[in-house]
Amino acid sequence: MSSVTSPMIGVVGGGQLAQMLAQAAKRRAVDVVVQSGSAIDPAAVEATRLVLADPVDVEATSKLVQGCCGVTFENEWVDIEALIPLEQQGVCFSPSLTALAPLVDKISQRQLLRELDLPSPDWTLLSSISFDQPELPTEWNFPVMAKSSRWGYDGKGTKVLKSVEDLSQLLRSVDPTQWLLESWVAFEKELAIVVSRDAQGRVRSLPLAETHQFQQVCDWVIAPASVDHAVEMMAYNMAASLLTELNYVGVLAVEFFYGPEGLQVNEVAPRTHNSAHFSIEACSSSQFDQQLCIAAGLPVPATYLHSPGALMVNLLGLQKGAESSLDERLAKLRSCDRFHLHWYGKDCETPGRKLGHVTVLLHGVDAPSRQLEAETALKHIRSIWPTQDTVCA
Repeated sequence: MSSVTSPMIGVVGGGQLAQMLAQAAKRRAVDVVVQSGSAIDPAAVEATRLVLADPVDVEATSKLVQGCCGVTFENEWVDIEALIPLEQQGVCFSPSLTALAPLVDKISQRQLLRELDLPSPDWTLLSSISFDQPELPTEWNFPVMAKSSRWGYDGKGTKVLKSVEDLSQLLRSVDPTQWLLESWVAFEKELAIVVSRDAQGRVRSLPLAETHQFQQVCDWVIAPASVDHAVEMMAYNMAASLLTELNYVGVLAVEFFYGPEGLQVNEVAPRTHNSAHFSIEACSSSQFDQQLCIAAGLPVPATYLHSPGALMVNLLGLQKGAESSLDERLAKLRSCDRFHLHWYGKDCETPGRKLGHVTVLLHGVDAPSRQLEAETALKHIRSIWPTQDTVCA
């Protein structure tokens, strides 16, 4: 009598994105090996097997891949050149290293968008600015956004420059070859779409979502976004064109500005994304389920909404001395039947750190009623778990 062995995938990285992937894997009886720097990282406790090492440790990755039918990444902070020998030996990375390469660096991202004629904000290399007499390109005005080409997330690696003095200070304090400047965008909405592409080239899309930021960190998300169908289709077409051009197999997120100049690509993330966490409860297949099925070589399901809409609210760490303790806040959130609480299990409450999120399914039959429903739920959640600004005030 033969035994059936569960498929096994590897995940490079052990944070909350890997944790939610591992949780999706359990629902499909897929084993997950995680490479993470700490045994108490969110995904480490969910893993079938743990490779305890920094995610950029390629020697450790060579141990991770053993017995795996596929390997995927929690984030884009990987050493692509060092991983190439593993891919040449037959390791199936999703996305492939070739597809990942143009997306791990914001400068190469912008160059790719330019080559594909996909609209995005005007940009220039910081190194193109004179160190001795700094000034903006012709027809640019302050403020402008400065971005590090790598390692930026949740407002880190970005600076708003409001004057020549700010520009001069940045030139003195960073390596200009590793930064870019973007012209300021007057937008009405920030939007995001998460798409997937399987090994057969089939593209699937989660609903276009509207994201709301607070101090350059995602605060809350509502889906589907209240925009014209033409905007939805344009966002999908831009994302699909990136997938096809790169022969990308995996999950990819695209963030947009939408305003008087139309739809513009803000950033591309070659992975699952905070803006689509709502899909766990609200969709027939979540972004993590999509990532799992692609990496494991399983049939990839459809991604339709099975509720009219959803609200996702991030829970960030608060300062010491918050009005309610961590345990009190969690107990209140868990006591509300409508709130789907995802707690990442991180080891400490550091101010501004993403500790969890709450999803609320919306039942309004049209966008205005869902918006009102979302605002009511958001107010309730924020009365329990305020933003950092509310606590500090």
